[in-house]
Amino acid sequence: MRGEALALAHGAATIVNAMATKKGAAFGVDLYTKAQVKLTSEPQIIETEITSDLEESSVLIQKTVTTILKHLNLEKEFGAKIRTWSNIPIARGLKSSSTVTNAVVLATLNALDETLEDLDIIKLGVSAAFEAKVTLTGAFDDACASYFGGLVITDNLNNKLIKQDMLTENYVILFQVPPKKFYTINTDISNLLVFKPQIETAYNMVLNGFPWEALTLNGQCYSTAFGFNTKVATDALAAGAKAAGLCGKGPTTTAVVSKDYVEQVKAVWQTYEGEIIQTKLNHEKAKVLT
Repeated sequence: MRGEALALAHGAATIVNAMATKKGAAFGVDLYTKAQVKLTSEPQIIETEITSDLEESSVLIQKTVTTILKHLNLEKEFGAKIRTWSNIPIARGLKSSSTVTNAVVLATLNALDETLEDLDIIKLGVSAAFEAKVTLTGAFDDACASYFGGLVITDNLNNKLIKQDMLTENYVILFQVPPKKFYTINTDISNLLVFKPQIETAYNMVLNGFPWEALTLNGQCYSTAFGFNTKVATDALAAGAKAAGLCGKGPTTTAVVSKDYVEQVKAVWQTYEGEIIQTKLNHEKAKVLT
């Protein structure tokens, strides 16, 4: 047994949010979370440090490690000390939960010198997210996009990966990130039923090879349902973005932009409160670093 490991998982962004239909789609982006796990001989004692946000709750990380130890019948043998590093803002719809669970699961398994199939690793993280009450759908789509990179289409109700694909275009990904946190568990989904047919249409668009058109349609539906400002996305589209829409449950907005229009989109977004994050598509799998 190694006793210690460091793992990395990349970020992800929404194409179709699974809250309305339990079917989703997402894609990998070049943001990251690293997790270092050190096993201890103190069972059921899980110590955590979220270095990028020291005031953030560590319940998800604790539940993730506990879920793995229980899965392997080792909860009475080990505790753990976990540190995480990330450039993904927490509770902004940017898949920070899915990314950290992937990194923590990988690091914990490696510290234990255990291996599992990729989808089993992802499902352990999804189970932990449900336990920690940080998800309404299990976020299996987000977790798959973070773990595998590229484009993923999923059935979240049955934790089934329907399709994976490469995204060959060289787009820049921009995020307009408002300063205020917005937690998934507080999301009011009562208005989503009105938009269910449109969100079904968006899902079918992804299946038929039109992910960016689906992202825009999905974003307009969810922004309206949740009461977010749709003008953030429409301003980006007017400035030349290929696609733009709400990421996850918000409040962040994603824009998919060719290099020629990056500065124009940034310029119109400068008028909104918060920060702009620039990144690119990711196709790398989550991995153990040491």
